[in-house]
Amino acid sequence: MNLVCLSASNIARQNSEDSTSYKICRIVIDAISKGTNEIETNIIELKNRTIQPCVGCGKCFASHRCVQSDDFNRIYAEIIKADLVFIVSPHYAPIPAKLTALLEKMEQVTFLHWGKDHSYQSEVFEKPVGIISHGGGDAQALKSYKRMVNDTIANALDTIQMRVIPFSDEWNTGISLPVKSSTFHDGDIFPAQEYDWDFIVDAVSKYVDQTALLI
Repeated sequence: MNLVCLSASNIARQNSEDSTSYKICRIVIDAISKGTNEIETNIIELKNRTIQPCVGCGKCFASHRCVQSDDFNRIYAEIIKADLVFIVSPHYAPIPAKLTALLEKMEQVTFLHWGKDHSYQSEVFEKPVGIISHGGGDAQALKSYKRMVNDTIANALDTIQMRVIPFSDEWNTGISLPVKSSTFHDGDIFPAQEYDWDFIVDAVSKYVDQTALLI
């Protein structure tokens, strides 16, 4: 089994070990690797990649690849090869810019062919994908994260013909994780965010278990 986890954080000033998105990807991998060595895992940090926005040139129609972005092509190839994909995304506006660029390029590759032939199946057709969002608000903000982050990503994935793994009837586009506290220290312009990592491990493990039942 091959698992790819996309860490969608844009924060270049953070090391991987300090990135919440990266840490959650690690938790996903630990949960899904439990009890087996027969799994290949790969965390792709989008902050380290160069993915230009789609310019609608149409050159991907022939090659199914982007002539503008080699990094996109490498990531897309990893997603195609994967048996299961997870996307871990913070709440930005509403989702990070590089994740937006990645999704719009995947949509373009798919849509140009589907537009001419509605029976077309993309290279990632029915590939299962889990969505995990997080942000700076407490548990009261979770439903807004679902609406702005999870649902936004899920709508794009539907166009690409990927299959979003639900957690429940209510949380049908993945799960969302709250911050425990958010405070500003003197002189800081960014808040110091603290997460309840025991809670996050438990929540992610339950989602991974649910995912395993559905793939």
